[in-house]
Amino acid sequence: MTLDARLEVDRGRFRLGVGLTAEPGEVVALLGPNGAGKTTALRALAGLLRLTGGHLRVGGREWDVPPGVFLPPERRPIGVVFQDYLLFAHLSALENVAFGLRARGAGRAAARAEAARWLERVGLAEHARTRPRALSGGQAQRVALARALVTRPDLLLLDEPLAALDAATRLHVRAELAGHLRDYPGHTLLVTHDPLDAMVLADRLVVLERGEVVQQGAPAEVARRPRTDYVADLVGLNLYRGTASGASVALDGGGALTVAAPAAGRVHVVFPPNAVSLHPARPGGSPRNAWEVTVAGVERHAHTTRVRLEGAPPVLADVTTATVAELRLKPGDRLWAAVKATEVSAYPA
Repeated sequence: MTLDARLEVDRGRFRLGVGLTAEPGEVVALLGPNGAGKTTALRALAGLLRLTGGHLRVGGREWDVPPGVFLPPERRPIGVVFQDYLLFAHLSALENVAFGLRARGAGRAAARAEAARWLERVGLAEHARTRPRALSGGQAQRVALARALVTRPDLLLLDEPLAALDAATRLHVRAELAGHLRDYPGHTLLVTHDPLDAMVLADRLVVLERGEVVQQGAPAEVARRPRTDYVADLVGLNLYRGTASGASVALDGGGALTVAAPAAGRVHVVFPPNAVSLHPARPGGSPRNAWEVTVAGVERHAHTTRVRLEGAPPVLADVTTATVAELRLKPGDRLWAAVKATEVSAYPA
């Protein structure tokens, strides 16, 4: 029952060309900046957009192969959880979950009985008669998930399923959702902007930019070795490109870095912002990378302060509040940035 797709959609100014595969039980997350093509890919999988090229097959069955094959949305065995859930306001939680079964021809009693079992499974049995406006955000998300899964779809599409929740609720519901996805035997495609949602929920990440796949792999591998500035920003790393010769890398934008292990040829170079220390004068001591920088911006970032620094190379540094106070950091200040070579990794570009 492998999902095998080459999604090609030509919309004039924008062209999507994405290869996707998913095995039964696998969760694949689509990430990318706005306009990358995530929603276009999701709509193509759902049958809301026809492919202009490529193919879409699930378990060997053709869903969309231009120009002769197209399975309309209502005939595709899919479940969808939308960002805003789109529950029917005039129906109870039970009737919302039963809706998909009724639409597929199930009798009212059988549909309600199965819907009741799913509401119990997601912990909402006592809210069976409750209408959406009386549900919390987390409860509405669980009703939407039960409605999507009750029909036992081959493909589950999750469109920013946690985006509407507050931070505290999101943490709890994310953990619950991970448990339900582990038990789901079909293919899951998750569209999200949140790297934490993707890292926690997905088995594999597919990163899109400008309608094309720029990187894919297991979450840990993508986080450890980003290949684009978007991915580096997503996972919170400083990323550069350059040419390596031994332990030295000449960076494309100017400057050079000493790396932990010798390399040769074109490479990516990464290190985390918390590996950067700031000094009023050139630091001495153990061998390290050190270069002059100018403070371009200072902002609170989680439990640290993130400092944006211009130089060769430019760099992001996460420093403590004590460091901010000691150096009296403000835009325009001239400082020295330092990173130990053991903190710097290089890998083939």
